[in-house]
Amino acid sequence: MSKNLKPIAAVAGSLALTAALTATLTACGGTSAASDEKVVTVYSADGLKGENGDGWYDQVFKDFEKKTGIKVKYVEGGSGEMVQRAVREKSNTQADVLVTLPPFIQQANSKGLLQAYRPKGSDQVNGGDKAGDGKWTSVVNNYFAFVHNKKELKEAPRTWEELLDGRFKDKLQYSTPGVAGDGTAVVIKAMHDFGGKEPAMEYLKKLQANNVGPSSSTSKLAPKVDKGEILVANGDVQMNFAQSKSMPNLGIWFPAKDGGKPTTFALPYAAGLVSKAPHSENGKKLLDFMLSEDAQKQVSEIGGGFPARTDVKPTDANAGELTKLMSGVEVFEPDWADIEKNLPAYVDAWKSATGS
Repeated sequence: MSKNLKPIAAVAGSLALTAALTATLTACGGTSAASDEKVVTVYSADGLKGENGDGWYDQVFKDFEKKTGIKVKYVEGGSGEMVQRAVREKSNTQADVLVTLPPFIQQANSKGLLQAYRPKGSDQVNGGDKAGDGKWTSVVNNYFAFVHNKKELKEAPRTWEELLDGRFKDKLQYSTPGVAGDGTAVVIKAMHDFGGKEPAMEYLKKLQANNVGPSSSTSKLAPKVDKGEILVANGDVQMNFAQSKSMPNLGIWFPAKDGGKPTTFALPYAAGLVSKAPHSENGKKLLDFMLSEDAQKQVSEIGGGFPARTDVKPTDANAGELTKLMSGVEVFEPDWADIEKNLPAYVDAWKSATGS
């Protein structure tokens, strides 16, 4: 009997060691315990979630949970804010899916925050709206825009130059470049319309006399415009179109340089699977679901945006209104590689010009 005691003790010790190692690895997020959880965490730029639970995210997340049993944990903020949060958490990753506007999705990729995954349906997304290496793909297409109060301003301002008028003193606001995706878009569009960084910064320096001040979130500006607290703010078509359903005084417009045509550029909501995501498989399932035909058909009807998939052609009333809204507006394509590379310099130039 005594001859068997050592082997039994060895087995018991081995089991104890295995249990200890498992507990240690679990604490470090390295085992399947976390990945088996029925949850997925999304860090996203704001705009796709409705204020009354009636946005595209609200419907998609609800349908996704019903179909898979996986609950979506949602965190939102400015595009730059979400990227910086993910950077801070690299040693203890919390997010599974990251959704931001350009150039922050490119920035997230360059910082090693994303892993390659091509969701089902992404083959129907235009090449310019997804990364060649599979690190991200657009899930909702969208465009830069401004909003105005239709009650106080019977006609929208037409040009950038009009915004320098004294009637907009403390009645104009745009979200902070480098923090908010739409705020960064103000700098990108001004650089395009005015023909370069220097003339754009010269204009934004003048505009600062009318600017209320910084805002980390673009979505918070539309309610202020609707109430008449301010008359003009920046935004984007999808978010503002969705907000206008409950904000009757909100009108969407596209600035032009004096003597030029109104212009805009695509600002898609681009999604990527986070590197070392704690619930990677659930993240993949959610990305697949976002690009499913059913979810894409709801982009205009519920979200007020444009489907990322080119084979999905919505026929709802919102789709018709959006097509009409974009009529006559020239769409240009920014050099995203240049912007991602030089974004800190452009933001610094803006800070210097405006004293922000």
